[in-house]
Amino acid sequence: MAPNAGDSARKGQNMDTDFKHVYGPVPSRRLGRSLGVDALTFKSCSFDCVYCQLGRTTNHTIERKEYIPTADILDEVRRKLENGDKPEYISFAGSGEPTLHSGLGDIIRGIKAMTDVPVVVFTNGSLLWMPEVRADLAAADVVIPSLDGGDAALLDKVNRPAASLDFDRIVEGLIAFRDAFNGQIWLEVMLLGGISDDDASVDAIARLAERIRPDKVQINSVCRPPAETYALPVPAARLLEIQKHFAGVPGTVEIIAEHLDDMAHTAFRTQIKEEDILALIERRPCTAAGTAAGLNIHITEAIKHLEMLVADGKAVTQPKDGQVFYSACELRTE
Repeated sequence: MAPNAGDSARKGQNMDTDFKHVYGPVPSRRLGRSLGVDALTFKSCSFDCVYCQLGRTTNHTIERKEYIPTADILDEVRRKLENGDKPEYISFAGSGEPTLHSGLGDIIRGIKAMTDVPVVVFTNGSLLWMPEVRADLAAADVVIPSLDGGDAALLDKVNRPAASLDFDRIVEGLIAFRDAFNGQIWLEVMLLGGISDDDASVDAIARLAERIRPDKVQINSVCRPPAETYALPVPAARLLEIQKHFAGVPGTVEIIAEHLDDMAHTAFRTQIKEEDILALIERRPCTAAGTAAGLNIHITEAIKHLEMLVADGKAVTQPKDGQVFYSACELRTE
């Protein structure tokens, strides 16, 4: 059967939007409009955090390798930047721990050769004890490591690290990175209600933060669907009290958690599937905001999933009245 005009149009559009490892720019409460880079296969991580919005880790590892071809990632970044929609930051986050990618340094340096947009790397910090990881991150402008516990017991409870990881080695890696890194370090502390928000737990983290000497401490709590339902947000009033415990840290201390009081008793949706989004946009075209509201997910998650569907040829975009609507390419048959 010969392709019709609609098939040809969709094929042309999919060629223009063939992005599997780069998404956005998406709105970020910390970074403004951020172009996301996902250099890992899904849920490849050295941690299995109970609060992770992507669910449980399926590839629990500290093996560094080229999970996604470096050249493919750089090509997608280049094509995104050529579209003329300049982001405020280019951020490495996505589906796992970015420092697991053995070509991370080459990717960062390649991006820096293309653009003056600052590069940010979100990391759990678990591999900074490796000299090669610290060297790979050296070219970044901002690195945002996490520190969710002040001792090995809390690390095991909250982050569930790969078996070969050692708490003291992780902390020493963070300190060594601070000593060598010329860019900004924003230390993120993710706190969980009833697990790590007591004074003793907070003080232990604060003492380590004083040794790490970040430019900022960013206090956070659960605001998206977690991997485990017992990972609960800390009320905003308690976070204000916790902030005072970090007075000894030389840098800025800020609370970045959002809408915590509203979410304290919210039943989070713990999983989102491609079929859920397709079922919604098959029935009516939706914006990213409409998709997020309809499925009870964060808007940045909606944008990422919708762009992946477009890249895979399963959805198309339709500009209308200054907004972008997403619809399924065709109704699926079971």
